[in-house]
Amino acid sequence: MTKKSQPTNRSRTPSSEKFMEFVGSNWGEFDALEPTRWPVADFTKARRETIASEFPGKVLIFEASEPRVRSNDSDYRYRPDSAFVYFTGWGSQSVPGSALVIDARGQGPESTLYLRPTAGKDSDEFFANPAIGEFWVGQRPSLGQIELQLGIKTRDIAEFETDAKSWEAILDKDSEDLMQKASEIRFIKDDHEIAELKKAVAVTVTGFAEVARAIPRATRQPRGERVVETAFFSVARQHAYDLGYDTIAASGKNACILHWTRNDGEVKSGDLILVDAGAEVDSLYTADVTRTIPVSGKFSKEQLFVYEAVLEAADAAFAAVKPGALFRDVHNAAIAVIAQKVSELGLIPVTPVEALDPDNQHHRRYMVHGTSHHLGLDVHDCAKARREMYQDGVLEPGMVFTIEPGLYFHENDLLVPEAYRGIGVRIEDDVLVTETGYENLSAGLPRTASGIEDWFSQALLGGAG
Repeated sequence: MTKKSQPTNRSRTPSSEKFMEFVGSNWGEFDALEPTRWPVADFTKARRETIASEFPGKVLIFEASEPRVRSNDSDYRYRPDSAFVYFTGWGSQSVPGSALVIDARGQGPESTLYLRPTAGKDSDEFFANPAIGEFWVGQRPSLGQIELQLGIKTRDIAEFETDAKSWEAILDKDSEDLMQKASEIRFIKDDHEIAELKKAVAVTVTGFAEVARAIPRATRQPRGERVVETAFFSVARQHAYDLGYDTIAASGKNACILHWTRNDGEVKSGDLILVDAGAEVDSLYTADVTRTIPVSGKFSKEQLFVYEAVLEAADAAFAAVKPGALFRDVHNAAIAVIAQKVSELGLIPVTPVEALDPDNQHHRRYMVHGTSHHLGLDVHDCAKARREMYQDGVLEPGMVFTIEPGLYFHENDLLVPEAYRGIGVRIEDDVLVTETGYENLSAGLPRTASGIEDWFSQALLGGAG
Protein backbone atom coordinates (compact mmCIF):
# COMPACT_ATOMS: atom_id res chain seq x y z
CA MET A 1 0.00 0.00 0.00
CA THR A 2 2.98 2.35 0.19
CA LYS A 3 4.39 3.98 -2.88
CA LYS A 4 7.93 2.93 -3.67
CA SER A 5 10.38 5.77 -3.90
CA GLN A 6 11.80 6.13 -7.37
CA PRO A 7 15.50 6.80 -7.97
CA THR A 8 16.16 10.16 -9.52
CA ASN A 9 19.20 11.89 -10.92
CA ARG A 10 17.68 15.23 -9.92
CA SER A 11 17.95 14.73 -6.16
CA ARG A 12 20.29 17.27 -4.57
CA THR A 13 18.98 17.04 -0.99
CA PRO A 14 21.86 17.39 1.50
CA SER A 15 22.04 14.67 4.12
CA SER A 16 24.73 15.78 6.51
CA GLU A 17 23.95 15.99 10.23
CA LYS A 18 24.66 19.72 10.23
CA PHE A 19 22.21 20.37 7.43
CA MET A 20 19.54 18.18 8.97
CA GLU A 21 19.90 19.97 12.29
CA PHE A 22 19.79 23.37 10.58
CA VAL A 23 16.82 22.72 8.28
CA GLY A 24 14.73 21.29 11.10
CA SER A 25 15.18 24.22 13.46
CA ASN A 26 13.66 27.67 13.91
CA TRP A 27 10.31 27.14 12.29
CA GLY A 28 7.25 28.95 13.52
CA GLU A 29 3.86 27.29 13.81
CA PHE A 30 1.20 27.45 11.14
CA ASP A 31 -2.10 29.02 12.06
CA ALA A 32 -4.14 26.24 13.63
CA LEU A 33 -6.60 24.48 11.33
CA GLU A 34 -10.12 24.40 12.69
CA PRO A 35 -11.85 21.63 10.76
CA THR A 36 -15.51 20.77 11.20
CA ARG A 37 -17.55 17.73 10.26
CA TRP A 38 -18.41 17.87 6.58
CA PRO A 39 -22.12 17.57 5.66
CA VAL A 40 -21.25 14.70 3.31
CA ALA A 41 -20.21 12.56 6.29
CA ASP A 42 -23.82 11.65 7.11
CA PHE A 43 -24.44 10.56 3.53
CA THR A 44 -21.27 8.49 3.21
CA LYS A 45 -22.07 6.66 6.44
CA ALA A 46 -25.33 5.48 4.87
CA ARG A 47 -23.50 4.51 1.67
CA ARG A 48 -21.00 2.39 3.61
CA GLU A 49 -23.82 0.68 5.48
CA THR A 50 -25.51 -0.12 2.18
CA ILE A 51 -22.47 -1.72 0.59
CA ALA A 52 -21.63 -3.60 3.80
CA SER A 53 -25.13 -5.11 3.87
CA GLU A 54 -24.43 -6.64 0.47
CA PHE A 55 -21.31 -8.46 1.72
CA PRO A 56 -21.86 -9.62 5.32
CA GLY A 57 -18.86 -11.33 6.85
CA LYS A 58 -16.42 -9.68 4.42
CA VAL A 59 -13.74 -7.01 4.65
CA LEU A 60 -14.13 -4.49 1.81
CA ILE A 61 -11.20 -2.39 0.62
CA PHE A 62 -11.49 0.70 -1.58
CA GLU A 63 -8.18 2.27 -2.58
CA ALA A 64 -7.78 5.92 -3.52
CA SER A 65 -5.06 5.05 -6.09
CA GLU A 66 -1.61 6.47 -6.55
CA PRO A 67 -0.77 9.42 -8.81
CA ARG A 68 -0.45 8.55 -12.48
CA VAL A 69 2.84 9.32 -14.20
CA ARG A 70 2.56 11.76 -17.07
CA SER A 71 6.22 11.80 -18.02
CA ASN A 72 9.26 10.58 -16.08
CA ASP A 73 8.85 12.14 -12.61
CA SER A 74 5.93 14.40 -13.53
CA ASP A 75 2.42 13.25 -12.60
CA TYR A 76 -1.02 14.13 -13.91
CA ARG A 77 -3.17 16.23 -11.62
CA TYR A 78 -4.28 13.80 -8.96
CA ARG A 79 -7.79 12.35 -8.97
CA PRO A 80 -8.69 9.52 -6.57
CA ASP A 81 -10.76 6.50 -7.55
CA SER A 82 -14.48 7.27 -7.80
CA ALA A 83 -15.63 4.39 -5.58
CA PHE A 84 -13.21 5.54 -2.87
CA VAL A 85 -14.63 9.06 -3.11
CA TYR A 86 -18.21 7.80 -3.03
CA PHE A 87 -17.75 5.93 0.23
CA THR A 88 -15.49 8.48 1.97
CA GLY A 89 -16.74 11.84 0.69
CA TRP A 90 -13.10 12.83 0.24
CA GLY A 91 -12.75 14.56 -3.11
CA SER A 92 -10.00 16.79 -4.45
CA GLN A 93 -8.32 16.92 -1.02
CA SER A 94 -7.77 13.14 -0.90
CA VAL A 95 -4.27 12.01 0.00
CA PRO A 96 -2.84 9.70 -2.68
CA GLY A 97 -2.33 6.09 -1.69
CA SER A 98 -5.08 6.10 0.95
CA ALA A 99 -7.38 3.13 1.52
CA LEU A 100 -10.85 2.77 3.03
CA VAL A 101 -11.54 -0.50 4.84
CA ILE A 102 -15.14 -1.45 5.65
CA ASP A 103 -15.25 -4.39 8.03
CA ALA A 104 -18.65 -6.09 7.66
CA ARG A 105 -17.87 -9.06 9.87
CA GLY A 106 -19.69 -7.76 12.95
CA GLN A 107 -23.25 -6.68 13.66
CA GLY A 108 -22.57 -3.22 12.24
CA PRO A 109 -19.87 -2.24 9.74
CA GLU A 110 -16.73 -0.61 11.09
CA SER A 111 -14.85 1.70 8.74
CA THR A 112 -11.22 2.80 8.89
CA LEU A 113 -9.45 5.24 6.59
CA TYR A 114 -5.72 4.56 6.19
CA LEU A 115 -3.59 7.42 4.86
CA ARG A 116 -0.12 8.90 4.89
CA PRO A 117 0.19 11.65 7.50
CA THR A 118 1.98 14.78 6.36
CA ALA A 119 5.57 14.82 7.58
CA GLY A 120 6.16 17.81 9.86
CA LYS A 121 9.39 19.53 10.83
CA ASP A 122 10.07 16.92 13.50
CA SER A 123 10.79 14.41 10.72
CA ASP A 124 13.57 14.18 8.13
CA GLU A 125 10.83 13.65 5.57
CA PHE A 126 9.72 17.24 6.23
CA PHE A 127 12.22 18.38 3.58
CA ALA A 128 13.37 15.08 2.05
CA ASN A 129 10.09 13.53 0.86
CA PRO A 130 8.27 15.55 -1.84
CA ALA A 131 5.22 13.28 -1.60
CA ILE A 132 4.37 13.96 2.04
CA GLY A 133 6.87 16.50 3.40
CA GLU A 134 5.23 19.67 4.68
CA PHE A 135 8.11 21.62 3.11
CA TRP A 136 6.84 20.42 -0.29
CA VAL A 137 3.08 19.95 0.03
CA GLY A 138 2.22 22.53 2.67
CA GLN A 139 0.02 22.22 5.71
CA ARG A 140 -2.56 19.45 5.72
CA PRO A 141 -5.07 18.30 8.33
CA SER A 142 -3.86 15.71 10.83
CA LEU A 143 -5.29 12.21 11.07
CA GLY A 144 -7.55 13.36 13.87
CA GLN A 145 -8.77 16.37 11.93
CA ILE A 146 -9.56 14.27 8.87
CA GLU A 147 -11.41 11.83 11.14
CA LEU A 148 -13.55 14.73 12.32
CA GLN A 149 -14.20 16.01 8.80
CA LEU A 150 -15.21 12.70 7.27
CA GLY A 151 -16.64 10.93 10.31
CA ILE A 152 -14.37 7.92 9.68
CA LYS A 153 -11.76 6.48 12.05
CA THR A 154 -8.28 7.12 10.66
CA ARG A 155 -4.97 5.25 10.93
CA ASP A 156 -1.50 5.72 9.52
CA ILE A 157 -1.08 3.82 6.25
CA ALA A 158 2.03 2.27 7.81
CA GLU A 159 -0.31 0.18 9.97
CA PHE A 160 -2.23 -1.22 7.02
CA GLU A 161 -0.11 -4.29 6.31
CA THR A 162 -0.02 -5.28 9.98
CA ASP A 163 -3.77 -4.85 10.41
CA ALA A 164 -4.47 -6.75 7.18
CA LYS A 165 -2.93 -9.92 8.65
CA SER A 166 -6.04 -10.39 10.78
CA TRP A 167 -8.47 -9.95 7.89
CA GLU A 168 -10.02 -12.84 6.01
CA ALA A 169 -12.47 -12.92 3.12
CA ILE A 170 -11.11 -9.68 1.68
CA LEU A 171 -12.85 -8.08 -1.30
CA ASP A 172 -11.05 -5.27 -3.15
CA LYS A 173 -10.72 -3.76 -6.62
CA ASP A 174 -10.03 -7.21 -8.07
CA SER A 175 -13.46 -8.42 -6.95
CA GLU A 176 -15.91 -8.14 -9.84
CA ASP A 177 -18.86 -8.57 -7.47
CA LEU A 178 -17.74 -5.72 -5.22
CA MET A 179 -17.02 -3.30 -8.05
CA GLN A 180 -20.30 -4.20 -9.74
CA LYS A 181 -22.37 -3.60 -6.62
CA ALA A 182 -20.44 -0.44 -5.78
CA SER A 183 -21.35 0.83 -9.23
CA GLU A 184 -25.02 -0.16 -9.05
CA ILE A 185 -25.76 1.56 -5.75
CA ARG A 186 -24.65 4.83 -7.36
CA PHE A 187 -27.60 4.84 -9.77
CA ILE A 188 -29.80 6.69 -7.27
CA LYS A 189 -28.21 9.96 -6.21
CA ASP A 190 -28.77 11.19 -2.67
CA ASP A 191 -29.48 14.84 -1.84
CA HIS A 192 -25.80 15.67 -1.40
CA GLU A 193 -24.91 14.24 -4.80
CA ILE A 194 -27.73 16.10 -6.53
CA ALA A 195 -26.59 19.36 -4.95
CA GLU A 196 -23.01 18.74 -6.12
CA LEU A 197 -24.15 17.91 -9.65
CA LYS A 198 -26.12 21.15 -9.73
CA LYS A 199 -22.95 23.02 -8.70
CA ALA A 200 -21.03 21.34 -11.52
CA VAL A 201 -23.72 22.27 -14.03
CA ALA A 202 -23.77 25.90 -12.81
CA VAL A 203 -20.02 26.23 -13.37
CA THR A 204 -20.43 24.58 -16.77
CA VAL A 205 -23.09 27.11 -17.79
CA THR A 206 -20.67 29.89 -16.83
CA GLY A 207 -17.99 28.16 -18.87
CA PHE A 208 -20.18 28.09 -21.96
CA ALA A 209 -20.76 31.82 -21.66
CA GLU A 210 -16.99 32.27 -21.74
CA VAL A 211 -16.86 29.95 -24.76
CA ALA A 212 -19.34 32.16 -26.61
CA ARG A 213 -17.32 35.27 -25.84
CA ALA A 214 -14.15 33.56 -27.10
CA ILE A 215 -15.53 32.52 -30.50
CA PRO A 216 -14.81 35.81 -32.35
CA ARG A 217 -11.20 35.67 -31.14
CA ALA A 218 -11.03 32.01 -32.16
CA THR A 219 -11.83 32.92 -35.78
CA ARG A 220 -8.67 35.04 -35.90
CA GLN A 221 -6.22 32.32 -34.82
CA PRO A 222 -4.95 29.22 -36.69
CA ARG A 223 -5.89 26.84 -33.87
CA GLY A 224 -9.12 28.55 -33.00
CA GLU A 225 -10.67 25.43 -31.50
CA ARG A 226 -8.08 25.63 -28.73
CA VAL A 227 -9.10 29.19 -27.98
CA VAL A 228 -12.58 27.81 -27.31
CA GLU A 229 -11.27 24.81 -25.38
CA THR A 230 -9.10 26.89 -23.05
CA ALA A 231 -11.83 29.47 -22.51
CA PHE A 232 -13.91 26.75 -20.89
CA PHE A 233 -10.93 25.29 -19.04
CA SER A 234 -10.14 28.64 -17.42
CA VAL A 235 -13.62 28.74 -15.90
CA ALA A 236 -13.47 25.11 -14.77
CA ARG A 237 -10.19 25.68 -12.94
CA GLN A 238 -11.19 29.03 -11.44
CA HIS A 239 -14.64 28.02 -10.23
CA ALA A 240 -14.34 24.24 -9.80
CA TYR A 241 -11.54 21.67 -9.57
CA ASP A 242 -10.92 20.51 -13.11
CA LEU A 243 -12.54 19.25 -16.28
CA GLY A 244 -14.72 16.16 -15.93
CA TYR A 245 -13.28 14.94 -19.25
CA ASP A 246 -11.34 16.30 -22.22
CA THR A 247 -13.29 19.08 -23.87
CA ILE A 248 -14.45 18.61 -27.44
CA ALA A 249 -14.29 21.88 -29.39
CA ALA A 250 -15.10 20.75 -32.91
CA SER A 251 -15.69 23.32 -35.62
CA GLY A 252 -17.05 22.66 -39.11
CA LYS A 253 -16.41 19.14 -40.38
CA ASN A 254 -14.65 18.20 -37.13
CA ALA A 255 -18.04 18.19 -35.38
CA CYS A 256 -18.76 14.90 -37.18
CA ILE A 257 -15.80 13.23 -35.44
CA LEU A 258 -17.36 12.00 -32.20
CA HIS A 259 -14.23 11.95 -30.08
CA TRP A 260 -12.51 14.99 -31.54
CA THR A 261 -10.25 16.22 -28.74
CA ARG A 262 -7.24 17.37 -30.77
CA ASN A 263 -9.00 20.72 -31.04
CA ASP A 264 -6.39 22.06 -33.45
CA GLY A 265 -8.72 23.14 -36.25
CA GLU A 266 -9.75 26.55 -37.47
CA VAL A 267 -12.99 28.22 -36.44
CA LYS A 268 -14.52 29.75 -39.56
CA SER A 269 -17.42 32.11 -40.00
CA GLY A 270 -20.36 30.23 -41.50
CA ASP A 271 -19.51 26.97 -39.74
CA LEU A 272 -20.98 25.45 -36.62
CA ILE A 273 -18.85 24.69 -33.57
CA LEU A 274 -19.84 21.77 -31.37
CA VAL A 275 -18.62 22.15 -27.79
CA ASP A 276 -18.93 19.19 -25.40
CA ALA A 277 -17.63 20.16 -21.95
CA GLY A 278 -18.19 19.65 -18.25
CA ALA A 279 -16.73 21.10 -15.07
CA GLU A 280 -15.76 18.83 -12.17
CA VAL A 281 -16.23 20.39 -8.73
CA ASP A 282 -14.12 19.69 -5.64
CA SER A 283 -16.37 16.80 -4.60
CA LEU A 284 -15.43 15.35 -8.05
CA TYR A 285 -18.98 15.30 -9.42
CA THR A 286 -19.08 16.43 -13.03
CA ALA A 287 -21.46 17.94 -15.53
CA ASP A 288 -21.61 16.90 -19.20
CA VAL A 289 -23.19 19.39 -21.59
CA THR A 290 -23.03 19.94 -25.35
CA ARG A 291 -24.14 22.91 -27.39
CA THR A 292 -23.72 23.52 -31.11
CA ILE A 293 -23.22 27.19 -31.92
CA PRO A 294 -23.19 29.03 -35.27
CA VAL A 295 -19.85 30.82 -35.46
CA SER A 296 -21.38 33.75 -37.36
CA GLY A 297 -24.27 33.98 -34.90
CA LYS A 298 -26.96 32.67 -37.28
CA PHE A 299 -27.83 29.19 -38.57
CA SER A 300 -27.93 28.63 -42.34
CA LYS A 301 -30.98 26.90 -43.83
CA GLU A 302 -29.26 23.51 -43.92
CA GLN A 303 -27.73 23.93 -40.46
CA LEU A 304 -31.13 24.89 -39.09
CA PHE A 305 -32.78 21.78 -40.54
CA VAL A 306 -30.20 19.56 -38.88
CA TYR A 307 -30.36 21.47 -35.60
CA GLU A 308 -34.15 21.34 -35.46
CA ALA A 309 -34.07 17.61 -36.21
CA VAL A 310 -31.73 16.97 -33.29
CA LEU A 311 -33.77 19.21 -31.01
CA GLU A 312 -36.93 17.30 -31.90
CA ALA A 313 -35.16 14.05 -31.06
CA ALA A 314 -34.00 15.48 -27.73
CA ASP A 315 -37.52 16.68 -26.90
CA ALA A 316 -38.89 13.22 -27.64
CA ALA A 317 -36.29 11.73 -25.30
CA PHE A 318 -37.23 14.18 -22.54
CA ALA A 319 -40.88 13.23 -22.94
CA ALA A 320 -39.98 9.59 -22.28
CA VAL A 321 -38.41 10.35 -18.89
CA LYS A 322 -40.60 9.38 -15.95
CA PRO A 323 -40.40 6.95 -13.04
CA GLY A 324 -41.21 3.43 -14.15
CA ALA A 325 -40.09 3.90 -17.73
CA LEU A 326 -37.15 1.88 -19.02
CA PHE A 327 -33.78 3.55 -19.49
CA ARG A 328 -33.71 2.29 -23.07
CA ASP A 329 -37.06 4.04 -23.76
CA VAL A 330 -35.23 7.37 -23.73
CA HIS A 331 -32.92 6.31 -26.54
CA ASN A 332 -35.70 4.64 -28.50
CA ALA A 333 -37.75 7.84 -28.47
CA ALA A 334 -34.86 9.92 -29.76
CA ILE A 335 -33.67 7.49 -32.40
CA ALA A 336 -37.18 7.16 -33.89
CA VAL A 337 -37.06 10.88 -34.67
CA ILE A 338 -33.56 10.56 -36.12
CA ALA A 339 -34.77 7.79 -38.44
CA GLN A 340 -37.64 9.98 -39.61
CA LYS A 341 -35.42 12.99 -40.28
CA VAL A 342 -32.75 11.16 -42.28
CA SER A 343 -35.57 9.55 -44.25
CA GLU A 344 -36.90 13.00 -45.11
CA LEU A 345 -33.50 13.81 -46.61
CA GLY A 346 -33.58 10.58 -48.62
CA LEU A 347 -30.53 9.15 -46.89
CA ILE A 348 -31.81 5.64 -46.12
CA PRO A 349 -33.16 3.00 -48.55
CA VAL A 350 -36.06 1.93 -46.28
CA THR A 351 -38.91 3.60 -44.42
CA PRO A 352 -38.27 5.03 -40.93
CA VAL A 353 -40.25 2.17 -39.40
CA GLU A 354 -38.28 -0.41 -41.36
CA ALA A 355 -35.02 1.31 -40.38
CA LEU A 356 -35.83 0.77 -36.71
CA ASP A 357 -35.89 -3.00 -37.17
CA PRO A 358 -32.87 -4.51 -35.36
CA ASP A 359 -31.76 -6.16 -38.60
CA ASN A 360 -31.66 -2.83 -40.47
CA GLN A 361 -30.61 0.25 -38.44
CA HIS A 362 -29.65 2.27 -41.53
CA HIS A 363 -30.22 5.54 -39.66
CA ARG A 364 -27.45 4.70 -37.20
CA ARG A 365 -24.95 5.67 -39.88
CA TYR A 366 -25.78 9.25 -38.90
CA MET A 367 -26.01 8.77 -35.12
CA VAL A 368 -24.04 5.74 -34.08
CA HIS A 369 -23.87 6.53 -30.35
CA GLY A 370 -26.48 6.08 -27.64
CA THR A 371 -28.69 8.89 -26.40
CA SER A 372 -27.98 8.64 -22.67
CA HIS A 373 -25.51 7.58 -20.02
CA HIS A 374 -25.63 7.95 -16.25
CA LEU A 375 -23.75 10.88 -14.74
CA GLY A 376 -22.13 11.46 -11.36
CA LEU A 377 -18.60 11.02 -10.04
CA ASP A 378 -17.72 9.66 -13.48
CA VAL A 379 -18.89 11.28 -16.66
CA HIS A 380 -20.00 7.76 -17.67
CA ASP A 381 -21.18 6.82 -14.21
CA CYS A 382 -22.10 3.35 -12.91
CA ALA A 383 -20.21 1.81 -15.80
CA LYS A 384 -19.54 -1.54 -14.08
CA ALA A 385 -23.21 -2.22 -13.39
CA ARG A 386 -24.95 -5.20 -14.96
CA ARG A 387 -26.74 -4.58 -18.25
CA GLU A 388 -30.08 -5.53 -16.73
CA MET A 389 -29.56 -2.75 -14.19
CA TYR A 390 -28.33 -0.21 -16.74
CA GLN A 391 -29.59 -0.41 -20.32
CA ASP A 392 -32.52 -2.58 -19.30
CA GLY A 393 -33.05 -0.80 -15.97
CA VAL A 394 -36.13 1.03 -14.75
CA LEU A 395 -36.00 4.80 -14.19
CA GLU A 396 -36.31 5.85 -10.55
CA PRO A 397 -36.36 9.26 -8.84
CA GLY A 398 -32.82 10.38 -8.08
CA MET A 399 -31.25 9.03 -11.25
CA VAL A 400 -29.19 11.54 -13.23
CA PHE A 401 -28.22 10.97 -16.84
CA THR A 402 -27.60 12.77 -20.11
CA ILE A 403 -29.85 13.21 -23.12
CA GLU A 404 -27.62 13.81 -26.15
CA PRO A 405 -28.91 12.93 -29.61
CA GLY A 406 -26.98 14.10 -32.62
CA LEU A 407 -26.73 14.04 -36.40
CA TYR A 408 -23.39 13.87 -38.19
CA PHE A 409 -23.06 14.26 -41.94
CA HIS A 410 -19.42 13.62 -42.79
CA GLU A 411 -17.78 15.70 -45.49
CA ASN A 412 -16.99 12.60 -47.56
CA ASP A 413 -20.36 10.83 -47.18
CA LEU A 414 -21.56 10.53 -50.76
CA LEU A 415 -25.07 9.59 -49.67
CA VAL A 416 -25.57 13.03 -48.17
CA PRO A 417 -26.59 16.02 -50.33
CA GLU A 418 -23.56 18.23 -50.81
CA ALA A 419 -25.10 21.20 -49.01
CA TYR A 420 -25.34 19.13 -45.80
CA ARG A 421 -21.90 17.55 -45.85
CA GLY A 422 -19.66 18.58 -42.98
CA ILE A 423 -22.54 19.54 -40.67
CA GLY A 424 -22.49 17.95 -37.23
CA VAL A 425 -24.93 18.79 -34.43
CA ARG A 426 -25.34 17.45 -30.90
CA ILE A 427 -27.47 18.85 -28.08
CA GLU A 428 -26.76 17.43 -24.62
CA ASP A 429 -28.42 18.12 -21.30
CA ASP A 430 -28.17 16.66 -17.79
CA VAL A 431 -31.44 15.28 -16.46
CA LEU A 432 -32.66 14.39 -12.96
CA VAL A 433 -35.56 11.95 -12.65
CA THR A 434 -38.12 13.31 -10.17
CA GLU A 435 -41.21 11.81 -8.55
CA THR A 436 -43.40 13.17 -11.34
CA GLY A 437 -41.09 13.37 -14.33
CA TYR A 438 -37.76 15.13 -14.72
CA GLU A 439 -35.77 18.29 -14.08
CA ASN A 440 -33.40 19.56 -16.75
CA LEU A 441 -30.39 20.53 -14.66
CA SER A 442 -28.73 22.32 -17.59
CA ALA A 443 -31.78 24.41 -18.52
CA GLY A 444 -29.70 27.51 -17.82
CA LEU A 445 -28.31 27.13 -21.34
CA PRO A 446 -30.75 27.69 -24.21
CA ARG A 447 -31.62 24.73 -26.41
CA THR A 448 -33.68 26.14 -29.28
CA ALA A 449 -32.04 27.57 -32.38
CA SER A 450 -33.43 31.06 -31.77
CA GLY A 451 -32.43 30.77 -28.11
CA ILE A 452 -28.87 29.88 -29.08
CA GLU A 453 -28.68 32.82 -31.48
CA ASP A 454 -29.99 35.27 -28.87
CA TRP A 455 -27.75 33.86 -26.14
CA PHE A 456 -24.70 34.11 -28.39
CA SER A 457 -25.53 37.71 -29.26
CA GLN A 458 -25.94 38.63 -25.59
CA ALA A 459 -22.68 36.90 -24.68
CA LEU A 460 -20.80 39.04 -27.16
CA LEU A 461 -22.29 42.11 -25.49
CA GLY A 462 -21.04 40.90 -22.12
CA GLY A 463 -24.19 39.13 -20.91
CA ALA A 464 -25.26 35.46 -20.90
CA GLY A 465 -23.54 34.61 -17.65
